[in-house]
Amino acid sequence: MTQFISALALIVPDYDQAIAFYVGLLGFDLVEDTEISEDERRVLVAPQGSTETRILLTLPENEAQEEVIGEQAGNRIFLILETFDFDTDIALMERAGIDIIEEPRIESVGKLAVFRDPFGNKWELVERH
Repeated sequence: MTQFISALALIVPDYDQAIAFYVGLLGFDLVEDTEISEDERRVLVAPQGSTETRILLTLPENEAQEEVIGEQAGNRIFLILETFDFDTDIALMERAGIDIIEEPRIESVGKLAVFRDPFGNKWELVERH
């Protein structure tokens, strides 16, 4: 049986602010933005060229979920964005003012840097050897 993860839920405080960052600054594709109710939308974003895994941007439903915005991974790296052109991507991020919290470096896996989205989630940008 073939399976894959189609989406990961990411709690954000505001749909439009999240779209502005992920689509506007990171250059992700807006895969879907469908109104479900007056207060809820189904918003899926994905890195350009990604055909399987997407991020479901979702609003918190209660106070406990509000408290973990930006901390869903316990202050560890939450998501890893793999690239085939690290130098171009990191330069675009720097020009866009994205918060790079660990400068680019070479590790055993390849080139990597750590950045933070405006909600506090840590991401790793990596180009494997």
